Amino acid sequence: MIYGTGNVGNTADTTSKTNTSNSVTDPNAAQDRFLKLLVAQLNNQDPMNPMDNAQMTSQMAQINTVTGIQQLNQTMASMSSQFTAMQVLQGTQMIGRTVLTEGNTLGVGKDNKYTAAFDLADQSASLKVQITTASGELVDTIDLGSGTAGRNYFTWDGSNYKGDASQLRYNVVATNADKAVSTTTLSPHAVLATGASDGKLTLELDDGTSIAYSAVKAVY
Repeated sequence: MIYGTGNVGNTADTTSKTNTSNSVTDPNAAQDRFLKLLVAQLNNQDPMNPMDNAQMTSQMAQINTVTGIQQLNQTMASMSSQFTAMQVLQGTQMIGRTVLTEGNTLGVGKDNKYTAAFDLADQSASLKVQITTASGELVDTIDLGSGTAGRNYFTWDGSNYKGDASQLRYNVVATNADKAVSTTTLSPHAVLATGASDGKLTLELDDGTSIAYSAVKAVY
């Protein structure tokens, strides 16, 4: 008695599909198909009007070009895979480091003190940082006085805050001669792990998010 004939059929179908896929992308298989077609063409050509040498040479040159391109593509794909693996390996040096990315959370504090940053598009005569809950309720305001264009840091003492400080947010109010100055808030996060997506290095952060390494504004 024979059991599992259905599985054998499925396996055969899978193997057939795999072989077909490999034959399409394998340069050697493509060249073999071309040579068979060329031989068939020569066997069935009109004896009164045979294929000339120039035409045959042109066809052989074309298949050599196609085969070379396929082999080059396979080589580049292999190199890309190796480069990605190397990136991930080198990225492990980021584990445990703190990075700044666009966002408005305070990150993880040390001794109830939280340090974050922001970028100013221009100098500011009046600069304040507002600490709020996730729903927007004001918790505290830090008056930084004035600020210069570029990267600016601040530290907030959350010793008196009884809630979950990891859920707090902040925004920057910057003005110069009664005109608002554009700001970009930056959140600090610890790097827990590294990975890759579409051939690019990614970082897994302490808040559960994953970002591209290119999104990192600073490392410390």
